Amino acid sequence: MSTSITEKLQERGLVLPSGAAPAANYVPFVHAGSLLFVSGQISMDASGGLITGKLGAELDVEQGAAAAERCALGLLAQVSAACGGDLGKLKRVVKLTGFVNSTPEFTDQPKVINGASDLLVELLGDAGRHSRSAVSAGALPFNVAVEVEGIFELA
Repeated sequence: MSTSITEKLQERGLVLPSGAAPAANYVPFVHAGSLLFVSGQISMDASGGLITGKLGAELDVEQGAAAAERCALGLLAQVSAACGGDLGKLKRVVKLTGFVNSTPEFTDQPKVINGASDLLVELLGDAGRHSRSAVSAGALPFNVAVEVEGIFELA
């Protein structure tokens, strides 16, 4: 699967970022049995800058979905780090939880988190299909637009 993921990323002009270091007293991932729990990845652009703003105010759904896609790349970078660089060990995406920095009246959180879900399905096919929650947050760390955490099954 590793070659396939890499090829699909290249086709889209995407590159996995370096796995972000924790910003506080936690670890980026925990491996328990065949499951890998990846801490929340915040929205960062390709150069490592933060994607900030509130959905329903400064950002629209399309910008939010693009930010969520960047979070999915961060999740895959952490999976790669946990697997020693071998994404072939990734068996499936089990669950995503997406947090959207949004105004009280904004109700399109699922459409925003589709940015992450759609990318994972595009890259992994059926192995990328997952259960999911998409929730509003009044604020997120560093005023980022989106944060996504994930649970993955490893071979």
